[in-house]
Amino acid sequence: MKLQRLLSIFLLAPALGLAQTPAPGSPDLGAQDQIVNRIVAQEKVFERSVTPFQPRIETYIQSLRPDNDKGTVPASDAYFLGRLSLARGFNEPMFSDHNSGNIAHTFFPLGFAAMIMPDRTRFDQQHYMFSYQGRQFLGSVRCVVFNVVPRTPIARGSFVGRIWAEDQGYTIVRFDGTYEPNPHNHFVHFDSWRENLGPNLWLPVAIYSQETDQRTGFFGHIDFKAQTRFWGYQLGSGPRQTSLTDIQVDPDNGGGVNDDSQTSHDRTPLGQQRAWELKAENDVLTRMEQAGLLAPPGPVDKVLETVVNNLEVTNNLTLDPEVRCRVMLTSPLESFTVGHTIVLSRGLIDVLPDEPSLAMVLAHELGHIALDHGINTDYAFDDRMMFPDEQSFKRIRVARTPEEEAAADQKGLELLKNSPYKDKLASAGLFLEAMQHEAPGVPNLISSHWGNQMVIKGRVDRMQALLASAPQLQVRNLKQIPALPLGARIQLDPWSDKLSLLQAQAVAILSPRDKLSFEITPLMPYLTREGDTASAANGKPGNPPNKNNF
Repeated sequence: MKLQRLLSIFLLAPALGLAQTPAPGSPDLGAQDQIVNRIVAQEKVFERSVTPFQPRIETYIQSLRPDNDKGTVPASDAYFLGRLSLARGFNEPMFSDHNSGNIAHTFFPLGFAAMIMPDRTRFDQQHYMFSYQGRQFLGSVRCVVFNVVPRTPIARGSFVGRIWAEDQGYTIVRFDGTYEPNPHNHFVHFDSWRENLGPNLWLPVAIYSQETDQRTGFFGHIDFKAQTRFWGYQLGSGPRQTSLTDIQVDPDNGGGVNDDSQTSHDRTPLGQQRAWELKAENDVLTRMEQAGLLAPPGPVDKVLETVVNNLEVTNNLTLDPEVRCRVMLTSPLESFTVGHTIVLSRGLIDVLPDEPSLAMVLAHELGHIALDHGINTDYAFDDRMMFPDEQSFKRIRVARTPEEEAAADQKGLELLKNSPYKDKLASAGLFLEAMQHEAPGVPNLISSHWGNQMVIKGRVDRMQALLASAPQLQVRNLKQIPALPLGARIQLDPWSDKLSLLQAQAVAILSPRDKLSFEITPLMPYLTREGDTASAANGKPGNPPNKNNF
């Protein structure tokens, strides 16, 4: 039976050991009562503050199976991408709904969306008991911590768990636990986070959900983990309104504007054709960005463009217009070209193990550009970009023919043979081998919304020559890291959609379980307050560079 209530698949927590007596050093009961009242009042403010926004919400789920070496590995997966609206209750227009295939259960995305609040209707002292647990820093934000349990009688969907509230405005910034079950719903455990994205504005950014080796009489065995991410809060405010304020008029010219340039503005027919192609390219990229699917230009693009430049220079390759790189904000692993722009997904960049593997992906796409596999110039007509955001995947098509894909592979291999990466491509082949090995368990992760599939019918369909020469995949070899987990490289600003490379201390791999190739891991943001000058550029003070960065 389908898990309709993912407000749903949530299993009841076992005894959480919730203290019912004041923690040592806690405020007196009167002060605790005042703090709880402020938290309850602020939760109402939070609900009003989040209602005007319609962020993008992405949930990726991996069902798990036991594995002798890794403990568990993905057995099947599901993927949802939508736009969250709270103005009329929970509403989620979907961009993508991949909930089919061999996944053990049917998941419903609104269940994950509901985890942005502990209890939308009954979160107060009349319905819950709050037990003070002390103070704790989450990142640089000091919080008061309470355990929360429902009073009797237990209402359907009551929250049981722990909350962290920042100690200035008393907004809840984190809560974890589960919801009480009833005869028809089953609830999962989750860890929900909010970040300070504006003055006194804390908004949902990440949720990690998990159930491991739990059984229910209603749905049977449930074993899974999931990441839910939010971004695009700034979307919906419309394009930046520069209007006429950016136009400079010389008052001495009587209000007229003269072109004193000696350069002709006439275009040859070929020049006009290229201008038309560039318009189509820019129109598609702009529409993707407006839909909240493409990150604005930023520093990650420059990293990709540096690798592309390495390939161009060592191959004496001159292209006009110059090649640009952009990053999709989504998790599924894909790459494609839009005219002379190479687009890689955030998830693909996350899991690539090193720079030669990145060069392999970019070389294939650069092959399309070098071979003049152009864009469909129908997109230069503005009416073709007039569609609802959630239809983006259907209305924009940039996939290539099998013949073009094969030619791009051949050209990409030629570019790599003359590049600085020519003697370092074993890791690239190993990445492809790992992708092919894991594909049966993560078909929705190794999937493409716009471009061509990287794996078809369980076999890698790209750069197969590198796959054929790859070393053997050795799960127990701790020095062999064929792929990284999701979230290993890219950091997303959920307000502006800007991306940056993660700056974090590398952690030693001590067993095969630590490899986590293509896997989901918990989401635990480093919290800061807006305008915190002590924070580093990435919002994480004092962290050395991540050794996994390109």
